Amino acid sequence: MASAPTRPAPPPRAPQARPERRSLSFEEPAANVGHRIVLYGPGGVGKTTLADLAPGPVVSFDLDESLAILRPEHTRRIAGIETWDDLRATLNGDGWDGVRTLVIDSATRAEELAIAWTIANVPHEKGHRVARLEDYGYGKGYQIVYEVFLTLLGDLDRHVRAGRHAILICHDCTTNTPNPQGDDWLRYEPRLMSPSSGKASIRLRVREWADHLLFLGYDIDVKDGKGRGCGTRTLWPVEMPHCMAKSRRLSDPIPLRPNDTAVWDALFGKPNPKKEEGTHARES
Repeated sequence: MASAPTRPAPPPRAPQARPERRSLSFEEPAANVGHRIVLYGPGGVGKTTLADLAPGPVVSFDLDESLAILRPEHTRRIAGIETWDDLRATLNGDGWDGVRTLVIDSATRAEELAIAWTIANVPHEKGHRVARLEDYGYGKGYQIVYEVFLTLLGDLDRHVRAGRHAILICHDCTTNTPNPQGDDWLRYEPRLMSPSSGKASIRLRVREWADHLLFLGYDIDVKDGKGRGCGTRTLWPVEMPHCMAKSRRLSDPIPLRPNDTAVWDALFGKPNPKKEEGTHARES
């Protein structure tokens, strides 16, 4: 009986190049960079109004078309934004000199534009067009949209490095939170794409990207299965059982009153010029 032919030995690996030697050096962190802020909460809680009180001038990609109703005092609406290409082209265009804070209202709607762009421009791996994300195959559509959305974060990073604050406003959702130490529970999280597998999660990537992930919610007292509240609101800057949150500067919840800049005063460590202007107006 003939013996099986032996496999040829694999070719030897090329030796790994030794990295170039480089002397250790130090530098001071950049001083005039903006902050990456995600502000989320239920509809009508005051997210857009709060963003209007951020350090100005403030400009907004009003994707939810709320400014015409709210008529905020300080925010200017960016014109001509209908598609994902419009959004990115404007972020990479000219005319940003003097802008201190840019707002995308909302990132939830921006994600929908990214999905529409993906379906219109990215064919199936076999070459044909698709009508919905699921048509790409199991999980593949979500991965494509995830990679498309990352380009928006890169665009915003350039503005942050130029000294502008970038605020992403998101709607909220309730999500079952896995708990390795016990029972799972529900909590509020930004309403962005997040497959149950944890892969290609725009929500989790945006949390990593943000310097501050802030939840703005109504104060509710629950007793005997009934919720009671009087319309007061609190901004939560740290992770709590009821909400996803984080901040590189804030550590305590902040009660929010109408037209109150306490959040921005605490976040940026100095009085907000708009607050000073309002104080001077009242004094005069």
